[in-house]
Amino acid sequence: MRFSAGALLLGAASLAAASDVHDLKTGDFKDFVGKHDLVLAEFFAPWCGHCKALAPEYEEAATALKEKNIPLAKVDCTQEADLCKDFGVEGYPTIKVFRGADTVSPYNGARKADAIISYMTKQALPAVSDVTAESLAEFKTADKVVVVAFFDKTDKESNATYTSVADADRDNYLFGATNDADLAKAEGVKVPGIVVYKSFDEGKDVYDGKWNKDDIKKFAKTASTPLVGEVSPDTYASYMEAGIPLAYIFAEEADERETFAKELKEVAQKHKGVINFATIDAKAFGAHGGNLNLKTDQWPAFAIQDLAKNLKYPYDQDEKITAKAIGKFAADFVAGKLQPSIKSEPIPENQDGPVTVIVAKNYNDIVLDDNKDVLVEFYAPWCGHCKALAPKYEELAAAYAKNKSGKNTVIAKVDATANDVPDEIQGFPTIKLFVAGAKDAPITYTGDRSIEDLAKFIAENGKYKVDAFAGGVDADDEAEGITGKVAEAASAVKEKAKEAATDAAKVAANMAVDDDEPHDEL
Repeated sequence: MRFSAGALLLGAASLAAASDVHDLKTGDFKDFVGKHDLVLAEFFAPWCGHCKALAPEYEEAATALKEKNIPLAKVDCTQEADLCKDFGVEGYPTIKVFRGADTVSPYNGARKADAIISYMTKQALPAVSDVTAESLAEFKTADKVVVVAFFDKTDKESNATYTSVADADRDNYLFGATNDADLAKAEGVKVPGIVVYKSFDEGKDVYDGKWNKDDIKKFAKTASTPLVGEVSPDTYASYMEAGIPLAYIFAEEADERETFAKELKEVAQKHKGVINFATIDAKAFGAHGGNLNLKTDQWPAFAIQDLAKNLKYPYDQDEKITAKAIGKFAADFVAGKLQPSIKSEPIPENQDGPVTVIVAKNYNDIVLDDNKDVLVEFYAPWCGHCKALAPKYEELAAAYAKNKSGKNTVIAKVDATANDVPDEIQGFPTIKLFVAGAKDAPITYTGDRSIEDLAKFIAENGKYKVDAFAGGVDADDEAEGITGKVAEAASAVKEKAKEAATDAAKVAANMAVDDDEPHDEL
């Protein structure tokens, strides 16, 4: 069968015209967002892999939201650079919610069609929707999770508290409210009361706790989390933000994960609100098991992670996973009877270089020394940015070593892939300053990775206010030269700098490749 070039072009044009995503330019962007109450706009680049992955999801969401008069738009930043700059676009894709041309907020949902539809549906509604006996059934199914309050119309205090919760969490849930006493009775709710209606598990949860903002928010979060959910790129952040331990159930096959979910549901119910339970695809995310101190070649497996303390409790992989065994394991965890598994490299026999080497076993001794300001680089061996930083970090450490005023300042590093650390690390390198006398509140460095800026950061935030490059070098050291241990440190830095020069050049040349390596990112 043959097609003419004209027919092919006509077909392509027809497909393009069929798109429900509005392709905007600088000339029509402000008029478009100005004449709609609500618009979701994606700022993209055609070469961006994440943008390509988003495209079909975005198109599907646009078609669904078209019926609700919520338009989705896109802007090609390679063609409309000034427009993208005006809205602070620094990476792709950047997705923003527009309420007119002047009210702009970031899109905080997942990049999946269902998530986009759910998020924008919430944005289109008031923080709290009025619910009646006639509309309740429809409202219950408006999203996977909806929250409905039942209170007397004269109860101003309950109304105000509930509204404040809705204002804070409107991105996460649909909120409704009713003053209909008969409706509350029909739903089995004591006034004032709250019900979370959901499309999974038991279908609804009724709140009977104290009527205050924090408790209501906690209830909604707990009730909206499946008894046994699934850890994936779309749900990982939500589990991390839940504030309670997470129990992982690793299995390679979908049917096996489904079987475990059913078998462990009763255990999850018993610990609801205390431990979240979730399955995870061991084929796709098995490397994450290594972060939990599990063997990554032996599935299925189970582990509990205390997210607040970053402690890991792997279940013996040679033992069978059963409801009874996991029930006891979870109960022992809650009771504090389990010992965490600590992954650590050996403690260095000598600290020869200017940068102090930290491992899990000496972490507290070095980092939590209350008499020292300790700058710590959390790195990964495969990280290109870490390799590029290495010679400069050595130079920074040597500068503090030779500075008389720097004796209470420690420049240190730890391989966060080989050692369990209690700190939350979301990327490499992460640099934190643990200030003497304030070890419970480390300060994360977000500036340029030059030695001068790092020294300035230490001087501005540390207890001892020492900038190794702003004077303070002992006069005798300047006159006589660096001696003893300092001289050895300087020599070591010089040699390492030579060795690192070639490596750094290679890193710079291959950074794009380096950044695309699989880093076990959920």
